[in-house]
Amino acid sequence: MKKGGRLILIEVGVVMVIALILILIMPVVLSEFRLNLLGRFLSLAIVALAIDLIWGYTGLLSLGHGIFFGLGGYAIAMYLKLQVPVGELPDFMGLYGITELPWFWRPFYSFPIAIAAVVILPGLLAGLLGYLVFRNRIKGVYFSILTQAATIVFFNFFNGQQQFFNGTNGLIDFTTLFGATVSDPKTKFVFYTLTVLFLAGTYGVCRWLTSGRFGRLLIAIRDDENRVRFSGYDPTDFKTLVFTVSGAIAGVAGAFYTLQSGSVSPRAMDIAFSIEMVIWVAVGGRATLIGAIVGTLLVNYARAFLSEQFPEIWLFFQGALFLIVVTVLPDGLVGWLRSQNIPLFKRPQQISTYPSLEEDTEVQHERQNIGN
Repeated sequence: MKKGGRLILIEVGVVMVIALILILIMPVVLSEFRLNLLGRFLSLAIVALAIDLIWGYTGLLSLGHGIFFGLGGYAIAMYLKLQVPVGELPDFMGLYGITELPWFWRPFYSFPIAIAAVVILPGLLAGLLGYLVFRNRIKGVYFSILTQAATIVFFNFFNGQQQFFNGTNGLIDFTTLFGATVSDPKTKFVFYTLTVLFLAGTYGVCRWLTSGRFGRLLIAIRDDENRVRFSGYDPTDFKTLVFTVSGAIAGVAGAFYTLQSGSVSPRAMDIAFSIEMVIWVAVGGRATLIGAIVGTLLVNYARAFLSEQFPEIWLFFQGALFLIVVTVLPDGLVGWLRSQNIPLFKRPQQISTYPSLEEDTEVQHERQNIGN
């Protein structure tokens, strides 16, 4: 078996072992509250993978992924809020004088449609936004500012729709799902298990996308988009595709987070939350995938611990962590481990894009035969 095949098998084995530990051992070790907290952080790790896919590998720094995360959360929450007796409306609508279910709520009576909406709505929005932006060759800081502006628009929209989405409070108080009580520990464990499995699957999909010719093309777009365009490729199509996939992944992450937290609100589309997603990836290490997961768990657990132990000054600790990473570990934790030549984190050897002329055998042969 080739070395590359052995490394893939080792990586698959490691992912399976970690997934089994999370599913079989962690529920025994952790309390119900801590397990639910871990499940939320794992769902956030899914959206961190989506950020790493477009930022780490494609060079697209999105500050608006909270939009896709929130849309996925609202899609599943609307289905859960409709688990009421036939003819009744979600509880909050009566407070604002709504007497008939709005037309855009009605499709969410169907579970398959709700699940499809979790993936398709964020993906379509990301694809449309990406196409409009990338075809005009908007990139760099301008792309980041544009995604941030889009976040403001969606945040204000959902925040101002009290009668349709309960405004600032968002959608809360979910009761049942397929006859099971949403707040029951057994139901929450099912949500937790599905989150672990989907995280492992998302990692596999992202690893597959970033490997081979497609992955090398994404990296080429990140490093020198003009050279890719001059080589006969259209970066617009590839950037739109990867941004669509990233948005769809973020939507599913939002749905899992909503199931485990029991609520979704416009805060998911807040600018600060979208920036936090980028910070998780930066702490773990860009263009590593595993770093996105590690960074998400580390930062969120640090925040949970410090906010419990030092509620008045924990933000200073969090700020210090980010400063240390930026100044001392610019490649993130996983990037630093790779620089230490640790086998598990060692980066595959890259092919030189611009080989030295002094080492080129054809050039040496021509020099030796000039004038002969």
